[in-house]
Amino acid sequence: MKTAVMVCCLTVCAAPLGSTDRMTMKVSPSMTVAPGFVRIEARVERDASNRALHIIAESENFYRSSDIPVDGENGPNIAVVDLRQLPTGTYQVTGILVGTNGQRAAASRVLRVAPSPGER
Repeated sequence: MKTAVMVCCLTVCAAPLGSTDRMTMKVSPSMTVAPGFVRIEARVERDASNRALHIIAESENFYRSSDIPVDGENGPNIAVVDLRQLPTGTYQVTGILVGTNGQRAAASRVLRVAPSPGER
């Protein structure tokens, strides 16, 4: 039985007063086949108060997180996290930029890992 899959993307960003976002996140691909390989790229605006970036991938039966230190305005403005061997499921992938006074920005994406042709 074939199943139609709709992939939705939701972005929640806390933007500064200027015209740029403090953080953006890309999940590529947004749909794959198990065991899945996905690359997450988070771009952060360089700012002296940036301290950490938390990346979380969660489904009903799977959880993985990465904590990446961010060295304020001296740190790189892109962080890459590769997720390998993801099992079948629908994942909420969330990135949270943390600053000296708590959360500065967040972005969220939905990722779908479909069963491989032999999997049921």
